[in-house]
Amino acid sequence: MASMSHSSIALGGASASASDYLRSSANGVTGVSLRALGRRAMVTATTRSNNNLYVTARLKKGKKFDHPWPANPDPNVKGGVLSYLSEFKPLGNAQKPVTLDFERPLVELEKKIVDVRKMAEETGLDFTEQIITLETKYRQALKDLYTHLTPIQRVNIARHPNRPTFLDHIHNITDKFMELHGDRAGYDDPAIVTGIGTIDGKRYMFIGHQKGRNTKENIMRNFGMPTPHGYRKALRMMYYADHHGFPIVTFIDTPGAYADLKSEEKGQGEAIANNLRTMFGLKVPILSIVIGEGGSGGALAIGCANKMLMLENAVFYVASPEACAAILWQTSKAAPEAAEKLRITSKELVNLNVADGIIPEPLGGAHADPSWTSQQIKIAINENMDESGKMSGEELLKHRMAKYRKIGVFIEGEPVEPEKKINMKRRDAVASTSRNLEGEVEKLGEQILKAKEASPESDEGEELSSQVLKEMIEKLKSDIEEEYTKAAKAMGLEERLAATREEFSKANAEEHLMHPVLIERIEKLKEEFNARLSEAPNYESLKAKLDMLKDFSRAKAASDAASVKKEINKRFQEAVERPEVREKVEAVKAEVASSGASSFEELSDELKEKVLKTKREVEAEMAVVLKSMGLELEAVKPNLKEVVAESPNENIQEKVEKLNREITEKIEEVVRTPEIKSMVELLKVETAKASQMPDQGSQKIEALEMQIKQKIADALSMSGLQEKQEELEKELAAARELAGEESDESVKDDDDDEDGSGSGRSEIINPHFA
Repeated sequence: MASMSHSSIALGGASASASDYLRSSANGVTGVSLRALGRRAMVTATTRSNNNLYVTARLKKGKKFDHPWPANPDPNVKGGVLSYLSEFKPLGNAQKPVTLDFERPLVELEKKIVDVRKMAEETGLDFTEQIITLETKYRQALKDLYTHLTPIQRVNIARHPNRPTFLDHIHNITDKFMELHGDRAGYDDPAIVTGIGTIDGKRYMFIGHQKGRNTKENIMRNFGMPTPHGYRKALRMMYYADHHGFPIVTFIDTPGAYADLKSEEKGQGEAIANNLRTMFGLKVPILSIVIGEGGSGGALAIGCANKMLMLENAVFYVASPEACAAILWQTSKAAPEAAEKLRITSKELVNLNVADGIIPEPLGGAHADPSWTSQQIKIAINENMDESGKMSGEELLKHRMAKYRKIGVFIEGEPVEPEKKINMKRRDAVASTSRNLEGEVEKLGEQILKAKEASPESDEGEELSSQVLKEMIEKLKSDIEEEYTKAAKAMGLEERLAATREEFSKANAEEHLMHPVLIERIEKLKEEFNARLSEAPNYESLKAKLDMLKDFSRAKAASDAASVKKEINKRFQEAVERPEVREKVEAVKAEVASSGASSFEELSDELKEKVLKTKREVEAEMAVVLKSMGLELEAVKPNLKEVVAESPNENIQEKVEKLNREITEKIEEVVRTPEIKSMVELLKVETAKASQMPDQGSQKIEALEMQIKQKIADALSMSGLQEKQEELEKELAAARELAGEESDESVKDDDDDEDGSGSGRSEIINPHFA
C-alpha cells in the first residue's frame, strides 16, 4: 500500500500547535489537523507528485434549523405550521368517496338532485321547487337514517376508510405538537404515535393508535394494530408524562393488537399487562377517547383512564361482531345479531358505566366534517381536564380505581344477606320470591278463616277477603311492573321504550296527531318485546307473578260476584216482603188456585192480564232496587240460536250460517281497503286521546264510527246481502213469535213455594235482568 504523506509545514502555518501535527485518525486526515483544513479556503482537489498525496477541502458552515419550532413561524405556510413541520402531510389527492350499504338510498336521492340541477342548467327551465323538495327530503332521510342506526351500522361507520385518524385530530386541535419516538429497545412502531402538544397553552402528552388513510399508509401503519414495541413506546411516554406532570390524553382506534408469531415471541401479552398495571399507578389525569373501533386488549393497553369518552359512532368491544358470530353461530353472516347482543355502541356502554360520555358527530359520521368533530373533541378535553386537574395524585388514583370497580355491578331481585350471596343462582332467587308471596297468601288466608270462624254469619269475613285480595293484586301489579322494567333493561329495549313513550305522549297532545308510522313502530316493539321476553333473566319470576295475578283476579271476581249476588237476593227479598207487594201476589195466587187451571193457557184472558201485570210490578220494584245499587239493566231478548234450532224449517239454520259467513267475509274485505284502514287507525288515535279531552274526543269518535258503519253498510247493500237478510228475517219472524209464546207459557206461578216469596219468584224475574 502506497504511503500517504505530506509536508507538514505546507499545511501547518505559523499558528499551528504541536498537538496539531500528531498523526492520528482521531484528529486529522493522515495527520493533518481538521482545524488546519478548516482554515484553508481552497478548492477541493487531489494531486499526486513524487509519491506524495495532497488533500485539500472546503468545510461549509452547516445550516442552522429551528427545530422543532422556529422563533416566528409563518402562519400562512401551505398546509399549516403543524403539517409543515410534521412528517404526517395532507394527502395530495382527495380521498375517494366510499358508500356504505345502508347509505345507498341517500346516494340515489343525491344523484336525483344532481340530475335535476343539470337538467335545469341545460334546458334553462326553473326547477327550484323540485330541487328544494328533493333537498328537504334528502336532509330528512339523512336525519332519520343517522338517528336510528343499528349497532352493525355504527360498526361500519367506525371502520369507514375516510374516517379521520389520530393525527388528523391532533393537527386540528393542538397549537403545537412534537412527535416523540421509541426507547431504542426495539424498533419504532408506526401503529402507535406519541408526542407532546399544547391546547390553549396547556401541555399534554398525546398517545394514540394511528391508521392509514390509503393502502400505502395502512401497510406502513400495519392497519393500526400495534406490536409490543408500540406498547413499550407508549409506556415510556407515560412514565415521562408522570415524571413531568403532563396530563395524558389517549386516542383509541384499533381492531386489536397485532397477533402474529413474532409479536407473541416479543411478549405481546406482557407488554399489554405491563401497561395496564402502570396506568393504574400514574398520578396524572388520564383521559381516553375512542374515535373509531376499540378492540379488546389492544385498546385497553392505552385505555385505563379516569374517564373514557366515545365518539357517537365509535364502538368498543372484547371481540368483533364477526368473530363473535363465527364462535356462537358458526357463520359471520350473523354479525348484525352479534353486534346487538354484544352491546358495543356508545349509548349502551354509557348505560353500562363502561364509558363516561359521548362526543357528538355530524350527520353522516365524523368523515362528513372532520374539523367540526375535532373541535368537539377539543371541547371535551378542556372540560374533563379542568375537572380532573383539580384532583391531587391520590384522589386521581382513587377515582380511577372507583371507575373500574363499579363496572359490571348489578343487583337482581331483593337484597339478600351477605352470607347468602355465595354461589347464589338466579333460579333460587326466583323461588325465594315466589315462596315469599306464597307465605303472604297463606297468612292472609289464615286471617280470613279466623275472621269467618269468629263471626260466621256476618259479612266481616267476606269484606276482609275482598280487601285482602285487592291489596295482594295491587302489590302484584307493582311487582310485575318492576319485573317488566328489568326485563326491558336486560333486553336492551329500555331506551327504545322510553323514546316510544315520549313520542306517544307528544302525539296525544292537542296539537299533535299520532302518525301511522308511530303506531306501526309501537306494534313492532310490542312484538319484539313479547318474542324476546322468554330470554330475560327474570322471566321465571315474571311468569310466576303473572300466573299468581290471574289466580287472584279470578278469585276477586268470584268474590265480588258472590257478594253482589248475595246483596241482590237480599234486596229482592226485602222488595218482595213489602206488605203491598205481598198482598198483590197472594191475591193473584188465590185467584189462580180458585180457577182450577193447570197451565197458563187454561187461564182466562182477564186472569192472564192480572198475572202479567203483577209480574211487571214486581220487576219494576226490583229494577228500582238494582238501580239503587249502581247496576245497569238490560232486557234479555230470546236467543236467536234457540229460535233457529227449534224452527220447523230445517234449512233455516243453514241459511243463517251461510248468510253470516258471507256478511263476515264482505266486512273483512271492506275493512282491508286503504280508506277504511286509515279511518280505523285514526279512530284508534282518537280513542287514545279521548281520556285527555273527553268532550272533543267523543264527538270525533262518534263521527268516525258513523262514517265507518256507513261505508260498511253501503258495501253490504251493493253486494245484495241486505236483500238476503231481509228475506231471511221474514222467515224468522214466525219463529220469533213462536219463541215469544213459549216464553210467555213459562211465566207461571210456582205453587211449590210454601211461603210464597222465596226462590220461586227469583226464578221468574231474575232471567230478565243482566
